[in-house]
Amino acid sequence: MIIGILGLQGCCLPHQQQFASLGVATRRIVYGQDLDGVAGLVMPGGESTTMLKTAPPGLWEAVTAFAAQRPVWGICAGAILMAREVTHPAQRSLDLLDIGVSRNAYGSQIDSFVADVALALDPPVTLPCIFIRAPRILRVGSGVTVCASLRGDAIMVASSRHMATTFHPELTAQPHLHRHFLQIAERHR
Repeated sequence: MIIGILGLQGCCLPHQQQFASLGVATRRIVYGQDLDGVAGLVMPGGESTTMLKTAPPGLWEAVTAFAAQRPVWGICAGAILMAREVTHPAQRSLDLLDIGVSRNAYGSQIDSFVADVALALDPPVTLPCIFIRAPRILRVGSGVTVCASLRGDAIMVASSRHMATTFHPELTAQPHLHRHFLQIAERHR
């Protein structure tokens, strides 16, 4: 199995390391054809506006077509890209998950924080969740389940194929979410 990691900008190497620790190869995705043979796609944290602006022609169309068949996991900026609606300020997104998000809703870089949160995985687990200029999920729509919340806000959501987290699990030594994503990818091969 090969997992793709969107490689336009952002936090790629820690995801590669997490998957490698689980014995899974990764491929950096920059062009649409890079998705060939990939079982799932991680859209990492970083700056969503920069990712939108630096994407080569045809990449977003290829990601959307890929997401119709295979799982995608958006982390922080990746969750913004996956959302149906984006505010604060509004920007284009891929509409892969029926969620509404507000960008940088927890504050600026200096307002970053870590919180231990219970995640509804199988089996359930409590993990340190790292929030860096994190978006806030304002609305969860049809076909989307809340898997974890903090202070009344959803911080991890999933559909039958996709998932999004507003925190950065790749920055911890805990591979639980990466393993969970591999299980989703295996089910959709």
